Amino acid sequence: VQLVESGGGLVQAGGSLRLSCAASGRTFSAYAMGWFRQAPGKEREFVAAITWNSGSTYYADSVKGRFTISRDNAKNTVYLQMNNLKPEDTAVYYCNAGNTINLVTTGRGDYWGQGTQVTVSS
Repeated sequence: VQLVESGGGLVQAGGSLRLSCAASGRTFSAYAMGWFRQAPGKEREFVAAITWNSGSTYYADSVKGRFTISRDNAKNTVYLQMNNLKPEDTAVYYCNAGNTINLVTTGRGDYWGQGTQVTVSS
């Protein structure tokens, strides 16, 4: 599976962005998908995840109520809608795919994208 993120950019605090992660290769719908982020000087951290059939979603406490993960299996794409962005959301955002939701939420999915930069100015 190849993953390509897009949609990052520079936005003011309180603004919104929608990230996309397009998958190609093996059957996208078979995989749980997730988003992680890494800020400068910090470790990569979990942001959100979604099961293969969109039946369940999971969020880090820091983004609950502001971010929404969704997927469109017909388009082989997973999305991360980010609202009410804060400067502390500034990071490179990565897409992750794995065989189970447990692997993805713990950052052990087999496949990673190259990342997309999100910068939130105050």
